[in-house]
Amino acid sequence: MRKSLSLLAAAATLSTGAFAADYAIDPTHTFATFEIGHFGASVNRGRFDKKEGKISFDKAAKTGSVDISFDVASVNTGTPKFDAHLQSADILNAEKFPKARFVSTQFQFNGDKVSAVQGNLTLLGKTQPVTLKANQFACYESPMLKREVCGGDFEATIDRTAFGVNYGVDWGFPKNVRLVVQVEGVKQ
Repeated sequence: MRKSLSLLAAAATLSTGAFAADYAIDPTHTFATFEIGHFGASVNRGRFDKKEGKISFDKAAKTGSVDISFDVASVNTGTPKFDAHLQSADILNAEKFPKARFVSTQFQFNGDKVSAVQGNLTLLGKTQPVTLKANQFACYESPMLKREVCGGDFEATIDRTAFGVNYGVDWGFPKNVRLVVQVEGVKQ
């Protein structure tokens, strides 16, 4: 009886097409950027250029998983001296903590579209829950790759001091940092 139920469940899954697919991160369309105020006069911005990870997504079951890491030493603000300071022990301590990592715990949907991804962000060896809200999300058949691509633009605001990034707080730099993550994955 147990074997019959397992076979029935497997048949139902196959007939509805409900199974997770793996997606390779497209490095030309995947970036994590950040924004933090600078004395109320301007906004400092940067991004992490080197990344790796994996995505699994099941549209029918409305589930998925993300595990993506960013190389902290690849921080790029367009100003080499500022990049070096961000990499230093004063701020991101890239030598001791070379990776920032986001691992999802749950996908949220609005209808058939991903509306948010909840997960845990690890930075400077500290892990905190973060929800990345989707500003847009879509899957499409890439005319160049001849494969399905899924992706979106996500954002969250984090308290950097929760991760131990305290530099400049005493001078008036804000604790809050806006993260903007664009990600696209190619179905394998």
